[in-house]
Amino acid sequence: MNQTVAPLCSIRALTRYLSLFVWLGLVNNSIHAESPTKGAIPAGLDFSHAMLVTAKDADPLEKKAVVVLREEVQKRTGIQLQETTSLPDSGEAVISLSTKATASGMPEMIRNELGQSPPSHPEGFRIVTKGGPHPLVVVCGADPRGLLYGVGRLLRKMELRKQSIALSSALQITSTPALPLRGDQLGYRPKVNAYDAWSPEQFDQYIRELALFGANSIELVPPRTDDQRTSPLMKLPPIEMMARLSEIIDSYGLDVWIWYPNMGKDFVSEAGVNSELAERDDVFSRLKRVDHVLVPAGDPGDLDPDVFFPWIDKMAVVLHKYHPKAKIWVAPQAFNPTKVWMESFYHHINEKPEWLGGVVYGPWNPTTLPEMRQIVDPSLPIRYYPDITHNLDCQYPVRDWDPAFAYTLHRECCNPRPAAMKTIHDLYAHYTSGSLCYSEGINDDINKFLWLDQDWDASTPPIETLRDYCRLFISPDLAEELADGIIALEKDWVGPLAVNHQVDVTFSQWRQLEAKAGPEAKNQFRFQMPLQRAYLDAYIQRRLIYETDLEKQATDVLHTESAHGTFTAMEKAEAILRRAVTEPVATDLKDTCVRLSDSLFAKIGWQTSVERHGAEERVRGAFMDGIDEPLNNAAWLKAQFRAARNLPDEPARVAAIDKILNRTNPGPGGFYDSLGAPDCQRQPVNTIPWKDDPGTLRSPRVTFYYKPDWPEDREIPLAWKKQADTLYATPLRLAYDHLDRHAEYSARATYSGRTSGHMRLMANDQFLISDKIVSRHPIIQEHRIPKEATAGGHLELEWTAAEGERSCEVAEVWLIRNPPAQP
Repeated sequence: MNQTVAPLCSIRALTRYLSLFVWLGLVNNSIHAESPTKGAIPAGLDFSHAMLVTAKDADPLEKKAVVVLREEVQKRTGIQLQETTSLPDSGEAVISLSTKATASGMPEMIRNELGQSPPSHPEGFRIVTKGGPHPLVVVCGADPRGLLYGVGRLLRKMELRKQSIALSSALQITSTPALPLRGDQLGYRPKVNAYDAWSPEQFDQYIRELALFGANSIELVPPRTDDQRTSPLMKLPPIEMMARLSEIIDSYGLDVWIWYPNMGKDFVSEAGVNSELAERDDVFSRLKRVDHVLVPAGDPGDLDPDVFFPWIDKMAVVLHKYHPKAKIWVAPQAFNPTKVWMESFYHHINEKPEWLGGVVYGPWNPTTLPEMRQIVDPSLPIRYYPDITHNLDCQYPVRDWDPAFAYTLHRECCNPRPAAMKTIHDLYAHYTSGSLCYSEGINDDINKFLWLDQDWDASTPPIETLRDYCRLFISPDLAEELADGIIALEKDWVGPLAVNHQVDVTFSQWRQLEAKAGPEAKNQFRFQMPLQRAYLDAYIQRRLIYETDLEKQATDVLHTESAHGTFTAMEKAEAILRRAVTEPVATDLKDTCVRLSDSLFAKIGWQTSVERHGAEERVRGAFMDGIDEPLNNAAWLKAQFRAARNLPDEPARVAAIDKILNRTNPGPGGFYDSLGAPDCQRQPVNTIPWKDDPGTLRSPRVTFYYKPDWPEDREIPLAWKKQADTLYATPLRLAYDHLDRHAEYSARATYSGRTSGHMRLMANDQFLISDKIVSRHPIIQEHRIPKEATAGGHLELEWTAAEGERSCEVAEVWLIRNPPAQP
């Protein structure tokens, strides 16, 4: 078929045209749903031989939308849609693309299909479909962006197979985004788990795919952040890639944002300021397009507001030298903000500097988003900057995550969280002008598309987005089953892992999909990532059950045989514990995880191992280096055995083993709690349901932080590797009832973790126990409780972080009933 078709000029052609027009009829302009229209329109519309009708006077961005449709269809089907600016004279199926501005130049039949009310709201689109022997689909955007989003919706609903283009049913859609800002951060830097290995072509494709789900903004990072300057995986120097990405984003008509932290040491002296300005001059001058710049006050960097805002005044001059319409947004992020610091920051915000685009709500902000909306001038927009990428030590940690997952998968594994993302989005989105999500790579790929769809229309069920995602990116034949499988993965992370039967169900489902999927689907990275997660979940569960049992066997040996010889008992116990390495469980599952990990690195540069793939650090994206992290106390037990063997005599060794076996024993009338453990009897007092405080700014969370490469953390009890944690001024409370009114008690606590510093401990809101607690110094500390505090049989212990500290973290608590004093 020719690339263009001559105008209709014969009587025969005119007859065909009129017949087709009569058959098509008029369109109901009031339809807004994506469901099949009522009437006799049959399902299964075939566009395999369709002509692509486009506007004669289309501008470059409108033409870009046409290119996107043609290229994405060809990739999946092998079909090259032939393009024309007039209706074909042979009655083929037609796909029509135009904008409101160019629709008037389209053939009359297509104008009539749009009726008297083409899409008018910015970025909106309308899709009209008619069935029959020669199907027609008309996509019209309110503007070029709207057309791109209409193309995206059409591609999402199409079933694209080899040499086949079909719609399962006729679509009638009129859609406009609910929020004006929708996008993601794509940071080209060594810290991320994939982006630093990408080529410009890979970024181009990914940006396009985000746009197909409604993204209108992409955020870049500058060459200097809190990372290394470069990585061996980078295809281009960072500044060159940044310039290329600015061009690519502009080619789709999307906004270019920059996340620009203040990494310098001097923002006050003339020399220091000039040095920083020179760097920004170099960056801004190289970029074709910059629409907005986000400058966080901290994380990284740390500037007092009275220094921060005058510095931004100077930076704005340099920015506007090259991008005069660009706006600067600021975020009150700081590692240890005081009340005075926050008040000063908001004061500067509400003075509304001329350069100010708005304020950004992101991680590590002691103010809740509703509170920020009340504090900030109503005329100033708030951009949401949600962390959708991390599992722990983050803005929205996985709720009640089993420690076995935390120790192994850590911060950045494949983490689809459709139910959690929906809850978090719906709770906060209405306070904002939209979101530009924080991401550290590809592990959160599914969350990105879910969030974009929610920012476009929060009434969209997550399962519908997942169906579109799987239909377009993996296989139209498996879309339903794959979407259900992704939903199931989130359920694997609910509740104690050792007794979570959902893990086996999910694993079985994904193995069936693996067997059912054809080679093309199985080769897609978006199939392999969740498939690997299913294998990982199953592998870690089997290891947990196995290694927990080994520890139980080892301690049983110590109980029964120490009295008959400590050396023999310890040797037997060690031999049992060693089986986790010498006789590992489920090695076939691990081998599959390794194979998929290598395949994903080859496809998309996903760095899940430091040694194999060049990842920057294990606790971020290199989870494959942690999947064999011990899930019992073998390392601690072996260290205790070494110390016991060096004792001078058998009675001393017997006493040492008794101490090992009774490490957590609080004694008669006492209580022990490993805070955050799935079987913890006493959880911190929490009066706010998770759905109302998913960021846990006003309620406790569980953190999992330790450094496996720190000598002091190599041989510690598992209980020290997780902590109950509260942020900023929120207290951590534990309550005890039915205490002996006549007894005296002591509280012993393990203080481990990453971010806590100085803490205060109170009892029953009136007794100061200590205001000099410093985390890890020493790691276990004991505090005497005044007898008056327990005289009523009830005790509430309350830890609070000191002013300016980020959190307080407590791993274990013993409440010990002290023996009465000897007369």
